[in-house]
Amino acid sequence: MDKLLKHYKEGNARLGVIGLGYVGLPLALEFNERGLSVLGFDVDTNKVDKLNAGESYIKQIPAERIAPYVKKGLLTATTEYDRLNEVDAIAICVPTPLDAHRQPDVSYIVETGRQIAKRLKPGQLVILESTTYPGTTRDVLAPLLEEGSGLKAGEDFFIAFSPEREDPGNKKFRTKDIPKVIGGLTSRCLELADTFYSRVFATVPTSSPEVAEMTKLLENIFRSVNIALVNELKMLALRMEIDLHEVIDAASTKPFGFMPFRPGPGLGGHCIPIDPFYLTWKAHEYEFSTRFIELAGEINTGMPRYVVDRTAEALNTQSKPLKGSRILVLGIAYKPDIDDMRESPAIPVMEGLLDRGAKIDYHDPYIPEMPPTRQTELRLKSIELEYKRLSDYDAVLIVTNHSDYDYAAVLANSTLVVDTRNACAELKNDGNLWLA
Repeated sequence: MDKLLKHYKEGNARLGVIGLGYVGLPLALEFNERGLSVLGFDVDTNKVDKLNAGESYIKQIPAERIAPYVKKGLLTATTEYDRLNEVDAIAICVPTPLDAHRQPDVSYIVETGRQIAKRLKPGQLVILESTTYPGTTRDVLAPLLEEGSGLKAGEDFFIAFSPEREDPGNKKFRTKDIPKVIGGLTSRCLELADTFYSRVFATVPTSSPEVAEMTKLLENIFRSVNIALVNELKMLALRMEIDLHEVIDAASTKPFGFMPFRPGPGLGGHCIPIDPFYLTWKAHEYEFSTRFIELAGEINTGMPRYVVDRTAEALNTQSKPLKGSRILVLGIAYKPDIDDMRESPAIPVMEGLLDRGAKIDYHDPYIPEMPPTRQTELRLKSIELEYKRLSDYDAVLIVTNHSDYDYAAVLANSTLVVDTRNACAELKNDGNLWLA
């Protein structure tokens, strides 16, 4: 075994993680748990300061999990890219959003690549984890690193793609439980990346970065298409006065050939609402139209508008117009029991209600104030939730079904409840509950 391979397999190779958010921080902690040192990089000084103090800024990652590694010196954070010379492997975990025209925005990858290139040293391993279109590692990142450093990929330094597979709030599967798909630019790149990540994860080596990049997109497109299917069926089932959730429960008893997906107010999170459009955009380069993917995107992005229409319809049965009505939105995170509102469907729902003249408040136990996002300029603050005062609102709209809520109390004290998540399914409907 050569020295470099042995260093990544058995030595004290240190990992650098660029981007300490919902992907980067869990990755860092998994390496810490194996006794490996991690140096984290982030432009957000607040995150860096909290991490170095042993504190957490992500709800599902308690400070108790961070502090011991900070105390032992296994976890340190910085804003200084010049410290990249202290690490052996570099994991890039930066955002890859869509721009205003729903085109891929890889500017964070490009800027990070430029910063790494200025400081890249022989023998370092660079692993891109940010979800992106096939070809990004080979055609965008690798040339940036080569041109900026004067080093040759696959010979002087090594580069691979290994997609993040995080699911914030998932209590069944932690980061370490999810196999790491890896595609190296060369066989040597794959060997080193697979060897290093194998110290923490079960790995799935693939033949190229493009295969690994496409793998992540397939995983999320699969979910997007199936969610679009049940969202469309939900709208039909409501007209037919059929409970689609009961239908899904019944279909789920089939032991093969069926996987349950649940409808909702739209898609949220950093993956499913965004990743399919990366492949759609790339497909145009090959004069190929991804009609199935685009149709699913149209259905899912249209769901918040449907929720607004359904709320107006429900108010109309009580002789109230949407304009001027007071509406309380319960839950604005993109999924239950987390503090993450990236691409949350609550945002277009709230904006749609405001555009049609409604007056809105929101409550979310995990988001006391709406943070600045690229998605909206709304900066509302969560109100204090008093169940006995819910009748002050013309409607209560359940957008995120946090387990903290007492849904029996919500239904008992509200004039009208519009439920987009089937949160009140087990409760008696006295005529004030609408599904959306």
